[in-house]
Amino acid sequence: MAESPLGIHQATPAELAERLAAERRGIPFLVYRGEKDEQRIVGLSQEHATTSLGRSPDCDVCLGWDPEVSRLHAELTSVGDEWVLSDDGLSSNGTLFEGERITGRRRLADGDVFRVGGTAIAFRYPRGRGTATTRVANQPVTAVSITPAQRRVLIALCRPFKGGARDATAATNPQIAAELVLSVAAVKSHLRALTHAFGIDELPQQEKRRKLVAMALQLGIVRDRDL
Repeated sequence: MAESPLGIHQATPAELAERLAAERRGIPFLVYRGEKDEQRIVGLSQEHATTSLGRSPDCDVCLGWDPEVSRLHAELTSVGDEWVLSDDGLSSNGTLFEGERITGRRRLADGDVFRVGGTAIAFRYPRGRGTATTRVANQPVTAVSITPAQRRVLIALCRPFKGGARDATAATNPQIAAELVLSVAAVKSHLRALTHAFGIDELPQQEKRRKLVAMALQLGIVRDRDL
């Protein structure tokens, strides 16, 4: 199955910035990778209640390069404040959600990924629900300005997440101090400056560390190759 188009490590800093700008607008949108593996973002409008996906140039989302996609493959429909994905036998190869072919209609939630042919498409609907992703979107990309020393601390903090590890926890202050040959007090001072730079001073201490890691990776300030 195609990799999720929301993967942090496959996106360039410019693409991450484009995605964050789309999130800040607060309207639903689709994210997928194009023919040349470039990021594509398509906004969804409730005024245009149905969005068609397929290989035909007449489709709202045209996936003409994907031979596994039917001319009219699937549709997204606005139902009240929700969005519903349907195939209803339109396609030859089906539309997959979590590895299973959907039948009838499937209501989508923010962050859901479905596959049309060989193309993975993510549905985003950042409605200010207080989730981690939405809070990151509220931070202007250009507002994060850190010193080289702070960045070294940030990289050490993120070190356990090398390779996209999901079950890791951020490095502790003593671990960061040992790696960078700093005092624990100096590490704490750098972390305070970082939480201020990222605009998350008000969060609980452990939440600050988790949020720093998430934002650093999502904004491309720390890349996997840095770890």
